[in-house]
Amino acid sequence: MARKRLVAGNWKLYGSVAQVQDFSAALKQGLQSASVDAELLVCPPYPYLAQMQALLLEADVNVGAQNLAEPAGPGAYTGEVSATMLADIGCSYVIVGHSERRQLYAEDDTAVAAKFARAQDAGLTPILCVGETLEQRESGAMQEVLRRQLGTVLAECGVAAFKRAVVAYEPVWAIGTGRTASPEQAQEAHAFLRAQVSAEDATIGSELSILYGGSVKPDNAAQLFACEDVDGGLIGGASLEAESLLAIARV
Repeated sequence: MARKRLVAGNWKLYGSVAQVQDFSAALKQGLQSASVDAELLVCPPYPYLAQMQALLLEADVNVGAQNLAEPAGPGAYTGEVSATMLADIGCSYVIVGHSERRQLYAEDDTAVAAKFARAQDAGLTPILCVGETLEQRESGAMQEVLRRQLGTVLAECGVAAFKRAVVAYEPVWAIGTGRTASPEQAQEAHAFLRAQVSAEDATIGSELSILYGGSVKPDNAAQLFACEDVDGGLIGGASLEAESLLAIARV
């Protein structure tokens, strides 16, 4: 079965009501003028999720969240947003384990695995982010880091959970730095991740979508997406403009 390309825009801490309106209008207009042979996903900050969902309801674009709460159910968790709340407003995906969550908010592999499980329990598709720092890459620990991050989720949730999940390889040293992993570096990491899942179940491993996230732009997307095991991108800054996201999706 061919893996369908997924292009996911992660807005991080950007956006406004006006920007969401303009972006949604431009995205819908762009999709009407030219087809896109890829699944499109936009992940804005929490305050704009419902607005984005409503504006893109009739377009062939999914809306996802950037994070979710670790606790399993409702309770006294001021400031948290649960998986069931996200599903209730129409989210279909949620990012878990983004490098910025791991670094800035001390989310460890166990917490990420719990969020992965919460997402699936609510019917959401988790996008599991994994990736190494520059220091880890230069010390030769890239595979060790990826094995640990992915392996914790495999051990907690089982390989069958990856039938309805996405993995995103995001080398931390290439996020927002202007640096991009070479196609060879991206392919090496993606092939390694696929092999880890395939070792548990060859069919699930072969069908798993693995995205590259690290300064993807319209001018480098074609080379990255041409790699055998790169199934799309988790796009940061280049996704803030509809024309840029569409240009990447049309590669």
